[in-house]
Amino acid sequence: MALLTALSSGTTGLESASAQLSVVGDNIANANTVGFKAGRADFEDALSQSFIGSNGQIGLGSQIESVQKILTQGALNATGVATDLALQGNGFFIVSGDYNGQNASYYTRAGQFTVDQNGYMVNQQGLRVEGFSADPSGALSGSLGDLLVGTASAQPHSTGTVTIKANLQADATVPAAWDPLNPSTTSNFSTSVTVYDSLGSAHATQVFFRKTGTGTWEWHAMTDGGGLTGGTAGQLTEIAGGTLSFDTQGRLATVTQASNFNPLGATNPQPLTFNFGDPTGTTGGTGLAGVTQFAAASATTFIGQDGFGSGQLSDIQIDPLGKISGVFTNGQTRVLGQVAVAGFSAPDQLTRAGGNLMQQSQASGQPVIGAPGAGGLATVISGSLEQSNVDIANEFVTMIAAQRAFEANSKTITTADQLLSELIQMKR
Repeated sequence: MALLTALSSGTTGLESASAQLSVVGDNIANANTVGFKAGRADFEDALSQSFIGSNGQIGLGSQIESVQKILTQGALNATGVATDLALQGNGFFIVSGDYNGQNASYYTRAGQFTVDQNGYMVNQQGLRVEGFSADPSGALSGSLGDLLVGTASAQPHSTGTVTIKANLQADATVPAAWDPLNPSTTSNFSTSVTVYDSLGSAHATQVFFRKTGTGTWEWHAMTDGGGLTGGTAGQLTEIAGGTLSFDTQGRLATVTQASNFNPLGATNPQPLTFNFGDPTGTTGGTGLAGVTQFAAASATTFIGQDGFGSGQLSDIQIDPLGKISGVFTNGQTRVLGQVAVAGFSAPDQLTRAGGNLMQQSQASGQPVIGAPGAGGLATVISGSLEQSNVDIANEFVTMIAAQRAFEANSKTITTADQLLSELIQMKR
């Protein structure tokens, strides 16, 4: 009987409207959930029936077809926390570990990451973020694995070259004969630099310049003998020395040098080169790029060296390509790893696992894993989080529509009930 069909159709309408309200409620509840993607209830009509002897059909109501994920980009909220990451574009972060008793790989847009006590980058559930590790030189590997970033340290690098730019006063007088025990009184000018041995130990070094004649100078690099093999603590010991000569225009003409740097317990001898500029006696040399001899007072304009001591990790920085760089206490920076991003051919078919996590399904296809920004994958924004893409205003409108649909279907049921009651009354 058609009245019974109307009751059944009204019931399916109530169920459909209830399901839509459940989806709306879930969206509103997660309006402030980082990385959440809103859902949308999609419906279809139920199988229709045909009347005998008629070409017409009567539907049997509606039913839910699917709850579709809406994967539009959420707004980015700056947090200033370096390990807070947001994805700009298509893709998901990959995390792995045990969640609700299941050890697997999961996919998420929620980038609330931190570094755990073992140095691994993890999310708030303790699942480890997956990416590409780097060797001590900063070269990235091509294999996917847990990102270990918090235990890195910077190895020391011994000084190989010391660069000095200065002017030596042309009309300076020639002092007394060089005395290594009294270098200050037997030289015209000095400057200081710190050099490092192969263990990262710092050696404070004084470079003394002594005029020996018109346009000629000698130089002596000296450090405390306590840090040298066979040296005496508190006594300056020469580790390098040589001569400089200048032409009548004050340009550096020639340089000679020899070194004897034997740091205690480290590489012996340690090669040490002093760069005083580009002498005119060399190919293309101008004699003006380093030490000069003009009438102005002696002064140092630049001093540097290429070594450094050991250092501990003090901060990390993450660029848009997901490269994680460690900043160390010795001023050095190197790549520690790279965050990986996974893309899917049908990302809206991923299965929700709770906890802002999704899992691969047969309908979603296999993940395509790569570096951020490569192959159409999203780039990474450090210090930001992607907010939920739920539009509260739109959800309220949908809620009103679902509520009215529920009321209308309930009217269908009550009307069919009244007509059935009238039919029963006809027998009386």
